[in-house]
Amino acid sequence: MSWVRIDRWLGLCAAVLFMTAVVGFGASLGGYAQGVHPVALLGAQGVPHALTFNLLGFVLPGMLAMVVAERLRRRLPATEGWAGRVGSQMLLLAGLAFAAMGVLPLDLDDLHGGASQLHASAWMVWVLGFVAGTLMLGASQMRGAGARAPGLFALAAGLAAALAAFGLQGLLPAPLAQRLAFACWAVWLAAALPLLRHR
Repeated sequence: MSWVRIDRWLGLCAAVLFMTAVVGFGASLGGYAQGVHPVALLGAQGVPHALTFNLLGFVLPGMLAMVVAERLRRRLPATEGWAGRVGSQMLLLAGLAFAAMGVLPLDLDDLHGGASQLHASAWMVWVLGFVAGTLMLGASQMRGAGARAPGLFALAAGLAAALAAFGLQGLLPAPLAQRLAFACWAVWLAAALPLLRHR
């Protein structure tokens, strides 16, 4: 099977793997409520099956997201400007930070301690990398006649993720706002490469 055919499924696999892990492990953890508790609680130190969740929910989807970003970078035309190239690198960084959230789990006994702060830092790098990457890549693609749809989609995903992560925190419970940001990332991942299939 060629990379062109595999490309269609990389982001979708990452998105489905993440969402399935969140729903499945959340359902199996007694007292866990999706609208009340943060996703990271499923992988926190001392929580049952935390290591498995971190691998399936953060590390593997993050690694797949890195591959998607690299495949996007390789599809950029030779005349691509700095915005598209830097944007693809920011998306690669976002995938790395997403995987790092699984390697640096929360410490429920000390939410303000070093381990928890590292996890929070990884989350912040992820969301900033994703928002900056999609906005830069989307703006760059809007200048190409054959890439308007992918460009609009990337811009919409980045703006929606920024709104969810930073604009809705005071209006919605933090776990719901965080899940909206994750949803923007998952939807973009699932469609990013298929939208560029003709490039």
